[in-house]
Formats: sequence, structure tokens, C-alpha cells
Amino acid sequence: MKKVLLLGDSIRMGYDDYVKELLAGKCEVVYDPDDNGRFSAYTLWQMNQLFRHFGPFDVVHWNNGYWDMNIEAPMTEAIHPLPEYLHFQKRILSEIRKNGAKPIFATTTPILAEGIAADNTGTGADGIRYNDAWVRTYNDAAKALMEAEHVPVNDLYALCKEDPGYYKCEDMLHLTEAGYRRCAAQIAEKVLALLA
Repeated sequence: MKKVLLLGDSIRMGYDDYVKELLAGKCEVVYDPDDNGRFSAYTLWQMNQLFRHFGPFDVVHWNNGYWDMNIEAPMTEAIHPLPEYLHFQKRILSEIRKNGAKPIFATTTPILAEGIAADNTGTGADGIRYNDAWVRTYNDAAKALMEAEHVPVNDLYALCKEDPGYYKCEDMLHLTEAGYRRCAAQIAEKVLALLA
């Protein structure tokens, strides 16, 4: 059976179980149910641990963004300014390919209204600041990188924009169950298409 690794932040933690359900009997789906992939450098580290314990994989689907672009006080710039974000996306991609897996990059979901979402993932963060202009900037840069590297992009940003409320829950950052299920369906579709 083909093996799929899911990586990413708390948005990934919202859809991972649904992806596993949708791919049951077709693929073994692996992810860390207890650990948020946070920012790109942390995802790189976490991925290495999962490769060590569960690899190799046939497909790796990942997302990063909110944590990277977050400006957490008293800092005055993003945890990963755009050049650093792209550096770590390249590192993640390189390690995926060294593992022998096919990569799928997922865009960061849109922001309906600016604000700060309280941490709901047990990481102890004070909160994630969000701004849709930041999301678009990081997504555009990542999509250009993935296009140059011939990596398929799962556009979760465009998917969520189809809903009038962007599938946002009360904290305006994370998604509703319906949103997570829609993301999971698109992820499962992209994985199966890549494996076909």
C-alpha cells in the first residue's frame, strides 16, 4: 500500500483525520496527531523525525505559512521573513525528494478579517496574527518556487475562497468542520491523481 505523509501547521491538524478516512484502503496516511508543524524550520525538523520512524513515503503533502509570517510581540518582523520562508521550503522539498517521495505543496488558507487568533494547539504561543495581504504574498512566492521546481500545488487558498465566509470558525483563523472536510477531499484527490 502506498504511504502518504501529511505535514503542516494547525490547519493540517484539522484535516488530517479526514484525509486518512478518505484514503482508507488505498493509502497508509501518516502524520503527528499531537504536534503542530508550526513554522517551516520546525516542519523540516518534524519531517526528519517522521522519515526516520515511518519512512520511506510515496507522497508528502505539506503546508506552511501562518507561523512563518506571524509577527509575535515583542518581535517586529516575521518569524521567517519571505527569503527565509523560501529557503526552508526549498530545504523541505529537497528532503522530500531525497526520501524518494513525490511532493505536493498546499497554499495557506485565506483570511476573512485581520486579527489575532488565540493558540488552540497546545504550543504555548501567545497567538497568531493574521493578515490576508501577508498570506497572498507568501502564497505567490511559494507558488512561483513550486512552479519552477515542477511541484504540484494544492490551492487551499482558492478552495476556501469559494465559501462566502472562507470556511472560517469563530477565531477567524482556523476552519469549520465543513472547511476541513472540503480541504481533505481536495487533498485526497490530489494524492490519488499523483499516484495514478
